[in-house]
Amino acid sequence: MLFPVSGVEVSPVIPFVVAFFVSFLTSMGGVSGAFLLLPFQVSVLGYTAPSVSATNQLFNIIAIPSGVYRYLREGRMLWPLTLAVIIGTLPGVFIGAWVRIEYLPEPRHFKLFVAAVLLYIGLRLAKDALRRKEKARPTDSADSFTVRVIHSTFKRVEFEFDSETYSFSPPLVYFICFLVGIAGGIYGIGGGAIVAPFFVAIVGLPVHTVAGAALMGTFVTSVAGVLFYQFLAGFYPGLSVSPDWLLGSLFGLGGVLGMYCGARTQRFIPAPAINTILCICILLVAGKYIADFFS
Repeated sequence: MLFPVSGVEVSPVIPFVVAFFVSFLTSMGGVSGAFLLLPFQVSVLGYTAPSVSATNQLFNIIAIPSGVYRYLREGRMLWPLTLAVIIGTLPGVFIGAWVRIEYLPEPRHFKLFVAAVLLYIGLRLAKDALRRKEKARPTDSADSFTVRVIHSTFKRVEFEFDSETYSFSPPLVYFICFLVGIAGGIYGIGGGAIVAPFFVAIVGLPVHTVAGAALMGTFVTSVAGVLFYQFLAGFYPGLSVSPDWLLGSLFGLGGVLGMYCGARTQRFIPAPAINTILCICILLVAGKYIADFFS
């Protein structure tokens, strides 16, 4: 089947199946899987135009709500963190989309920078997974996996999860997410691939509470990103900027099922196992970007 916008010719089953498996694995860690679908589209499908970023964000818009629904239903949506992610990321997404089109139609050097960041976070996750031996948790107790906010202000947020108290600084989250939003806007990854492991490895938040916030933030910023790419398309008539709606929808439909199954399964999977999945995915992408730079 030929997708005229992107010029990709592939069986429609392949985008659906690939998106399902990627979303199932990554959604447990608060990552939509778009950061893995982007190399797949570029390297396997040969889709390299700037519009691939917008198509990737279209996948997020379609796929993420099913996963967010599960986290909301199970009471694991940490709203102060979600709001901080959205506020911090949105301005960066607009800047990133403009930079992608205007200055980085072939962002070889920026890929190396992103690879370095992902490599650092991936190694931190690997170190954390090897060091921490978490006790087995009862998989039949949904109450222990409910998030309860204790204190929330502009400067500090405290919450309780699984009988332990955690805290974070919203201004720090704003700053991190602004930088992540720029990278997400450029590559169409939504930013969850960076913020979720950062919150776990650097800030020290439990992955079971980070996932819902990261996915919700990715969804909102992806909506803004797709609309902005569509708006900018009118200023670049000779360049493929707006998303491939048909190809993105096929990826999205596979992601809907994978995201729901991943979110539904997450609380039965120990945090170290989820961290390991995130770590492997991140290191694979970092290695791919580094290899592309030197090839």
